[in-house]
Amino acid sequence: MQVSMATSAGRADRPNEDFVGAVPGAVVLLDGAGIPGAEHLCFHGVAWYTHRLGGALLGHLSRDDGRDLAAVLATAIGEIATEHGDTCDIADPSSPQATVAMVRVQPGRLDWLVLADSFLVLDRADAGPQVVTDERETAARRECSAPLAGVVRGTPQYDRVRACCATALRARRNQPGGYWIAKDDPRAAREAVTGSRSLAGLKGVAVLSNGASRIVSPYDQTDWPGVLDLLRTSGPAGVIARVRQAEAQTTGGADAHSPDDATVAHCTHLPR
Repeated sequence: MQVSMATSAGRADRPNEDFVGAVPGAVVLLDGAGIPGAEHLCFHGVAWYTHRLGGALLGHLSRDDGRDLAAVLATAIGEIATEHGDTCDIADPSSPQATVAMVRVQPGRLDWLVLADSFLVLDRADAGPQVVTDERETAARRECSAPLAGVVRGTPQYDRVRACCATALRARRNQPGGYWIAKDDPRAAREAVTGSRSLAGLKGVAVLSNGASRIVSPYDQTDWPGVLDLLRTSGPAGVIARVRQAEAQTTGGADAHSPDDATVAHCTHLPR
């Protein structure tokens, strides 16, 4: 398996909180998340968390001990929780956390896992791309943001309602009926979206962080078949460059999006 990767920080004055790495036969991509100003909860920070968790996952995958991907993720989450649980308030909803996307090639098949809103795109020879993501966070965010409808942006009322919406969303994190993300509870791993398919007829697979997936939505620069075409011609860096171009052209307003960390891995030459 041949893997090409690219990552780009959303802002020059902040560390890149994404992580991407590969070992023979497996790829891991994490998109870190946390609340600015929450350093009192965990002095390590989000970038530290994603790199420690990503490194632990790659270490376990390199040993290829036959465990399923959810079990591998549960073990790694537990290890990192133990590593900083005595010094940091890891149970607080605002402490560092990360989305997780993993792919692993087994004899004759590809296994995958997606936890929270990263994206996996299977490049199928006999059909269009199959896109895999975990939509529960997006659904929870939509429901929690409903009270903002009709409230004028930039007003004190908007700020108050928005703060209440954010609190409501955090309360749904790693809870039944809410959404799941890698944080302090290994049980979240069993809530991940997982799957497997034969390698026959599979030309490749792409993994994108939420920041990179903006090329499709909300920026509408291309569709998922177009993403695969762009990867073939320009590689992961080409996808990220298109995202940055779209961000630069976005004007202020209700639909504006701040630049986000963006990461892409593209796997080709899959074994048969």
